[in-house]
Amino acid sequence: MSNKINSSRLTDNEIILGILNNSSSTLKYLYKAYFPMILQLIINNNGSEHDAKDIYQESIIILHDKIKSGDFELTSKLKTFLYSVCRRLWLKKLSHKSRFSEDIKDYEDHFSVEPDLDQHEEKDQQFLLMNSALTQLGEPCKTIIEDFYIHSMSMQDICEKFGYTNADNAKTQKYKCLQRLKKLFFNQK
Repeated sequence: MSNKINSSRLTDNEIILGILNNSSSTLKYLYKAYFPMILQLIINNNGSEHDAKDIYQESIIILHDKIKSGDFELTSKLKTFLYSVCRRLWLKKLSHKSRFSEDIKDYEDHFSVEPDLDQHEEKDQQFLLMNSALTQLGEPCKTIIEDFYIHSMSMQDICEKFGYTNADNAKTQKYKCLQRLKKLFFNQK
């Protein structure tokens, strides 16, 4: 990544401040910085670029409204927050599509979808619990787990980011963090 790109990066607080001040350049930055990640999410999950734009627009509106309401508290990176909102919106849209896309002749089969919806809701609940456990995890574990599992960073990149002597040490730390995360997750149930 070149220094030119890094120098134009906004911090999460700068983005929030920009939204509070109705900055159009902040909104443009949000689209440029995070839309590719959402586009990949939607396309990899049976969606189109048009779907991705709709979902991302909706997530920006949600973010905007939450910030403007005055009680918005960012408990993760903004990128993670937007990804999470988009993921939930897309899952909801997919669920809605699957309920209404059957032909009338398949109506009897519609009832067999109910257990799937229950599983879907259960997974959403699990996702919320995991997000809560991740928030409680603390640093550097929270960032290591997010970097590896959400942002798909390599162990070598994580090693360099956190100053570990080698990738094996970073992997050991990730393992310890994962064990702590599992403990936090299962203690919530």
